[in-house]
Amino acid sequence: MMMSAVTQDRYGTTAVLANRNIAKPEASASQVLVKVHAAGVNIADWAVMSGLPYIARPIYGFRRPKHAVRGTDVAGTVVAIGSGVTRFRPGDEVFGSADGSYAGFAAAAEDELAPKPSNLSFEQAAVTPMAGLVALQAVRDVRQGQRVLVNGASGGIGTFAVQIAKSLGAHVTGVCSTRNVELVRSLGADEVIDYTGENFTETGRRYDLILDNVSNHSLSDLRRALAPSGTLIPNGGNFGNRWFSSAGRLMAGKVTFRSGGQRIRNFLVSMKAENLLALTRLIESGQVTPVIDRTYPLSEAAEAIRYVGSGRSRGKVAISV
Repeated sequence: MMMSAVTQDRYGTTAVLANRNIAKPEASASQVLVKVHAAGVNIADWAVMSGLPYIARPIYGFRRPKHAVRGTDVAGTVVAIGSGVTRFRPGDEVFGSADGSYAGFAAAAEDELAPKPSNLSFEQAAVTPMAGLVALQAVRDVRQGQRVLVNGASGGIGTFAVQIAKSLGAHVTGVCSTRNVELVRSLGADEVIDYTGENFTETGRRYDLILDNVSNHSLSDLRRALAPSGTLIPNGGNFGNRWFSSAGRLMAGKVTFRSGGQRIRNFLVSMKAENLLALTRLIESGQVTPVIDRTYPLSEAAEAIRYVGSGRSRGKVAISV
């Protein structure tokens, strides 16, 4: 059986993406075959399309992507299961991660899927996995009353981080542009800083945790805004550095933060089911709701990736299949 999919056979701009009819994948023993209803768009999809940073090519593929079909975030219905799968049955509605979600069908590892939150549409569920789990794992150790600042609070990760930090009892400050102030305030932020008129590193206020999704301030300036025992999580892609992206900034930070009580922390997001279920509990309790800026049909996936890569999206972008 054939299906429509968004594929690429070389690195470059959105011009390398093509909508093609290809063979439907099959589920291995530990996989679930999902009929895709919606997919989420992440800056990571733009990065893989572009082949950036170069240091990641051993993971992506040296000359071309190892996985020809783009997309990872997925929401849909189970249509078949592998012989070793025990948690799902055909007909189950699921969300999570699957290589090649910009397609009619996608095969996903059983332990990277969870039941779709009951109060979300397929589009809302599809935009949740990567951005929601990055935000969850970045701020999940926040304690009641701590001061948290989210730089880039109106973006895909930022909109989740503001809500999750609030659910943990933090005092949350969101940083965004003028047009997004009301959006960030509506997510529960206690304070919102419009970066076009105020630089949060120069206000004299100190924060226990700074989640930096933008990388538009020097490490020394960010340290000035941290409490004496505060933690910085540098999450901005910084793809202007085509070789190392944010990895170079992180390495410099390890040196900068070597002395004193302040810390710099990095992590690799885990897409495992246990983390998806933790996110689901927040969503179904009404504490977290995905923010969708735009939804594109599968035939316009290239435009969806271009828009996310522009850095102008408010919240998340979905693809309806």
